Formats: sequence, C-alpha cells, structure tokens
Amino acid sequence: MSDNKDNLDIQKSVRSDINEQKQPITVSKESVVEVAKKHSAKDMILWLLAIVAMILATLVSQYLPRYWAAANDIWVQIGITVALVVFGFVCLAFTNQGSAFKTLLKDAGIELRRITWPSKDETTRYTWQVIVVMIIIGVIIWLLDLFFNYIIGFII
Repeated sequence: MSDNKDNLDIQKSVRSDINEQKQPITVSKESVVEVAKKHSAKDMILWLLAIVAMILATLVSQYLPRYWAAANDIWVQIGITVALVVFGFVCLAFTNQGSAFKTLLKDAGIELRRITWPSKDETTRYTWQVIVVMIIIGVIIWLLDLFFNYIIGFII
C-alpha cells in the first residue's frame, strides 16, 4: 500500500516540476519569422522556377499536344502536370520561407501532441448540445421569417 502512495507522490512531484518550468518546447533555435525574412539570390531563382513550373502545369493540357504528339494521351498530360507541380513544391521547399514553413509544421506537430483531447463521451455530449442549439436557433429564425412575411404581407 505504501509503495502505491510513494509512486503517487513521485508522480505528483514530477508533474509539479514540469508545470513550474513552463518552458516551451521548440524544434528550432532560430525564429521562424527571422528565417522567413531572409532573402537571397538563390531564393529568388527558386521562387521564379516554382512560379514558372506552376504556370506551365496549368497550360500543359492546352498547348503541349500542339507541339508534341505523345502529349495527346491524357496520362502523359497528367504525368507532366504532376511532375511540374512536384518540381514547383520542391523548389519552394528549398527556399528560406520553405524551411521556415517546415519548422512551423514541426512546431505545430509538437503542440498537437501537447493538447488534451476530449474523451468520446465528452465529444458525444458536446455534439448533441450543438445539434440542440442549432435546432432552437433554426426554429427562432423560422418564426422570425413567418413574422416578417406576415408584416410585409399586411403592409403590401
């Protein structure tokens, strides 16, 4: 019995130590905003390549079959479009803004793991509460609609 009490006391002390620290967990040392604000010639070239690739991806099915007979096949068009879109996203991933976005996604993943999610019972209860409130609001709006239609009909 005392072992369980000792374990419980240890768990409480560990929790209080963690709560007292309150230091945020971050993936990166550098601020995401600082990284995203950096500009370089490499970034400009990569952004330009990505924009051109995305524009070309939208024009593949319209213009490419005129100049290349194999592009008349729908699967060739889809493959080229997908390849251009992937190339555009890869170019964007290698920019400073892309690395800042990846850091932001990692930090968001850490924050998602720290969230205390509601239990199934709480979720079901809240869902029913929302449904009931929506029905009540719907009836109120319907009654207001009837009232205003009656008033407008009386005036006209």
